[in-house]
This record gives sequence, C-alpha cells and structure tokens, in this order.
Amino acid sequence: MKIDNVFSELKRRNVYKVAVAYAVVGWLVIQVSSTVLPTFHAPEWVVQTLVMLVALGFPIALVIAWAFELTPEGLKRAEDVDLPLAKRAKSHGWIYVVIIGALLSVALFFVGRYTAQSTGAPRQNASAARSEAATTAIPQKSIAVLPFENLSDDKNAAYFADGIQDEILTKLASIADLKVISRTSTAKYKSKPEDLKTVSQQLGVATVLEGSVQKAADKVRVNVQFIDARADSHLWAKTYDRDIQDIFAVESEVAQEIADSLQAKLSPAEATKLATAPTKDTAAYDLFLKGEFEQRVANSNFRPESFDQAARWYKEAIARDPNFALAIAQLAICQLRRHWLTDPLSEAEVMEAGRLAKQALILAPDLPEAHVAVGLFHYYGFREYEQALTEFQRALELRPNYSLALQFIAFVHRRQGKWDRTLDELKKSIVQDPLDPYVQGGLAETYVFLRRWKEAEDTARHALTIDPHEATCMRMLLLSSLNRTGNAQEPLRLLATFPPDDLLLPNTGMFDMVIGTRGETFVLGRDFKAALKACETGTVATTNEWQRFAAKAGIRVLAGDVAGAQSDAEKARKLLEVRQRDHPRDVRSLRALSWAYLALNRKADAINIARRAVELLPLEKDAVLGSGNLAALAEIQARTGATSDAVENLRRLLSIPAGETISIARLKIDPVWDPIRNDSGFQKLLTAKEHVGP
Repeated sequence: MKIDNVFSELKRRNVYKVAVAYAVVGWLVIQVSSTVLPTFHAPEWVVQTLVMLVALGFPIALVIAWAFELTPEGLKRAEDVDLPLAKRAKSHGWIYVVIIGALLSVALFFVGRYTAQSTGAPRQNASAARSEAATTAIPQKSIAVLPFENLSDDKNAAYFADGIQDEILTKLASIADLKVISRTSTAKYKSKPEDLKTVSQQLGVATVLEGSVQKAADKVRVNVQFIDARADSHLWAKTYDRDIQDIFAVESEVAQEIADSLQAKLSPAEATKLATAPTKDTAAYDLFLKGEFEQRVANSNFRPESFDQAARWYKEAIARDPNFALAIAQLAICQLRRHWLTDPLSEAEVMEAGRLAKQALILAPDLPEAHVAVGLFHYYGFREYEQALTEFQRALELRPNYSLALQFIAFVHRRQGKWDRTLDELKKSIVQDPLDPYVQGGLAETYVFLRRWKEAEDTARHALTIDPHEATCMRMLLLSSLNRTGNAQEPLRLLATFPPDDLLLPNTGMFDMVIGTRGETFVLGRDFKAALKACETGTVATTNEWQRFAAKAGIRVLAGDVAGAQSDAEKARKLLEVRQRDHPRDVRSLRALSWAYLALNRKADAINIARRAVELLPLEKDAVLGSGNLAALAEIQARTGATSDAVENLRRLLSIPAGETISIARLKIDPVWDPIRNDSGFQKLLTAKEHVGP
C-alpha cells in the first residue's frame, strides 16, 4: 500500500479529527488534574499516572478511529464501508496507524511538558533556560518562606512581620528532611511575586510560603498561603487571629502544617524544636525582633552605629528576660561581627562577648546560634580555628539548613589554606542561599586567590546582577580584570560603571587596605589626582581621620611628592600611634602606620611596623591576611632600598595562592614597585610562572 493512499484513508476516516480532539481533551485533563489534585493533597504519583494513561490511550484511540469509521450514521466497522481503498488498506494499514499513533503520542507528551513549564512564563535568557532544565531536579520537600507583608497601621512595625517570617523559616530549617532556602535569598522578592514559577526555578524549591502580619495593640492577625510554586497553585491558606501572647503558637502551628504537607520526617528533637518558644515574655521578644532587624541592617552597611543599635535592643530584651538564650547569643554574635567587620573591640570587650556566648550555650545547649556565637569567639577573637570549626559543625548538625554556619566553616578553611574544601563548601552554601551576593563574593575572592581569573570574573559579574552594590564583588571584578589583562585602563572603565559609593572594606589587599579600592584603581592607572580626590569624597573621608591622612600621604609618596606627603603623614602618625596602644593587634592600622613612617622618611620604623604585622599574622596562621601582610612588607622593603628582601618575598608569594595581593600582570604596572623595576631579580619575576590553583 502506498504511503499517500494511507494518508488519504486516514483523512477519509476522520482519524485526523479524532487525533486532534484527543490531544486537546487529553491536554486539558492533564492541566486541570495537575492544578486541582494537589489542592486535595493527592500524592504526586496520581498526576504522573494520569499523564501516562492519557499518553498510552492516544494510539488506542487512533486504532479505534481506523477500525470503526466515524460516519453521520455513527460508528461502522471499516470493512462495512464499500470503498476499494479501504479494502486495499486493510492488510497494511494497521501497522501504519500504530506507528503514527505512537509517534504522535510521544509528541503530545513533550508538548504537554513544554506547555506546562512555559505557560505564562516570560521570555528567558540562556541562564534562565538552564535553570528551567534543572527544575526536574528540584526536591519535592523544598520551600522558600517569602517576606511577610506588614499590614499594620504602624508602618514601623515591619520588623515584627520580618521576625514572624524569620522564626517560621528558622523552625523549618531545623528539619533535616527539608531543603529550606535562607532568608538572605528570599528577601530579594516581594511578599507576593507575580511569577512564582520563576521564583521556583531561581531558588530551586517546589513550594513557597507567602504571608502577611497585622498587629494592633495586643492583637495580631497572621495570614499564610502555602503554594506549589512550580504550578503556581494554592495548596492551602489559613488565617490566625490571636492575642499577641499566642504568637509563638502561631509560628509553631504554621511550621508544623508545612512539615505535614511536605510529608517531612521529623525526629523527636525536631518536633520539639517546632513547638518550642524562645522566650515566654512577648515584650522581650518584641525588643529582640527590633535587634534582629537592626543587625540585618548592620550586616549590610558595615556601620558600627548599626551594630551598636542592635546591641542596645538585645540588651533591653535580656533585661526583661535574663534567660533569653537566643537574645544573648545574638548579642554576642553582633558584638563579634562588629569587631571583625568594622572597628576592633578591646581585648576586654572580646572576652565579654565570649562570656555571653558561653552563657547562651549553658542556657540552651542545643541552640544553633549559641554554638555559632562560641565559634565566632574562637574564630574572630583569637583565630582558634579547630575550636571554631567544632562549634560551627555542631550548629549545622542541629540546623541542617543553617547556611550561615556553613559559610563560617568555609571561611575558616580558607584561613587555613584548605582551598578545595573552601570552594566546595561555598558552592554548597550557594545552593541553600542562591541569591546571597556576599557568599558569591566570597567564592569570587577565593578564585582570585587561586589566580583563576575568568571564574572569579564570571562569579563576580553574576553576583552584581543580584546586588549592584556588593563591595567584595565589585572589588573582585576589578582585580580579576586587571590580573587577567594587565591593562590598568580596564578597571578604570569598570569603575565608572559602578555605583558612586567607595568600595572601602576591611580586605586583604596591600596598599589598598590603606587607600581603599577606588583610590587604588586610580593609582594603578597613575591618576594620582583622582586618587587624592577619592580620599576626600569617598568613604575614606568619613570613616576615620587616621585612614584619610595615611591614604593621602601614601598617594603623594607614589606620585613622587615626598615633601607634600609629610604634613598628612604626621597627622596620621599621631592618631595611629594612639590607636596602636589601644588595639595593638589591629593589622589595618599597622599597615597605615608603616606608610606614615615611610612618608616621614623613618625607613627603619616603617620596616619594623610592617614586619610586626607579619609576625602577628604570618601565612602559617592566616592564609588570607598572611599573604597580604607579607606583600605589604615587600612594598615597604621595595620603597626603602631592601630590594633583595622585597624580591624574595614576591617570589614566595607568586609560588602560593596569593592572587589577591600579587600577580605578574599587576607587578608590571603597579607604581608601588617603581623603585625596583629595573632590578634584575625583579625582572626575572616578570618572566616566571605564577602559581595557579590550590
């Protein structure tokens, strides 16, 4: 039988019409069932089975359409139709129909899948397409708790809505059987995003929780909606009208309801955590939530005053409830992060933070935040890495979705020079917290240390699409570009595209730790006038006087204006010597003081101060700051005539992961090295190979 005769017979018997009708009805059945059945908590296999039955029924429908011709009088067997073509097709037509039906069935299956995924979705770029392809790998027991909307008349009560969301998320994060996305990532979304399918793909979750909070006097209303994000369909919604004293019960009930809906397996300890309240004093809890809100602000802007305000709220909460272990732990964490990220505390203040951390642990031995607080005391306070790792690991055991604890583990391993483990742990943390640009910045910075410039650049660029103001990512993008191309003009071009904030943050750079990233970028382009202006208008100008004076003195030295540098250097010296008495282990001020001494032509003092920083934090104790300290010593040696010592230190740095401070491309253009540029030993470094990788 000829193939054209088969298609003519298919058309005559209305098989095409049957195929189209079946495809339309089958598609509608699949769509309706995938939307309606989850509402009744039907297992996922029910929908999957229905899809398979519809697909398998397609060729059967076509066979019936061939065997029983559809006529105005009804169905008739094909052999009863008196047409020669039907008789000729009888022997071979069945084979053709089965083959065609099978092919169309497969096509219908894939069309249905594509339509279900793409309906209502915006046009996607290549990255989004890859995310959609990964949707099939999204675990069913996964959730993101989106920001709760503040519906209170008092718009300043946003901290309360944030706190309710955070407490529900924290309870869920303690369940090992669930994948729970960190708050840092969910904070990037509105309370009710328009396209939940995109949210599902971006965060890698199957479900989301939306909510709102309305607080008035001693009453509170909490509305929550649990949604299948992949299908953008509601699973359930509830409203809780309670007295403010019952807010802890609401948080526990919501978390338990979600766990039940996702069929999460809870250990007895996890079940207890869901039902446990952090304090019985609701007024203390309200003060605590204000502290939490302020500490999130501080972790974003790195301002000491924000950390101090958070600490005041925590202290007021503790004054009402002296056994409020969570508030005590968070107070310790707040003070230790202030010490590490802004101005260092005195030794007595660090010890007090450690006392608070240990007090919280005594009050609540299974409180993850208490273990993190003790871990930070060892890490931030004294770089006691093994003790810190023990505490962070315990926090992660108690709360398997605790991405912050995993980040701390990664950063401790980086200080220990365990680069492969650092990369692995940061990548795992990004899975839990995919939209946290700080973690992405940590990954980009690690790539820079390893001199993996392209990976650093790609990671930094991606993170800046999440937060264009993320300082570490901006700095890593500048460094990776400079170190990859050796072109000082490229970082200047990039700098012009950044927001107009200064990028100064505590970091591991050499002279950059003194003048800031913006000033450093201008110096590398030998635009010393713009570098000086950056010191007067950027964050350096408002952070502290000693930094501004030391930065200006150093820039003038590099520009060859030694006489002009002395006035600023003398002002910096007076302030820095006082600071060193109060904070003798502050490496940042040591580096600034060494440049002040250099500008004052006190060469021996400059070298001694730079060497003291190396002794305080050698490479063996801190693979991050240690390389920066050694590079800073090499700078001072190069500027004071100790050429062979400078070259030897540079040679060592080029043989280890130290890409944030030293690269061959940077050596070729950095004016810091001008005094030794024609030295034969230095010239040999420029033709050598630099270490790449761990």
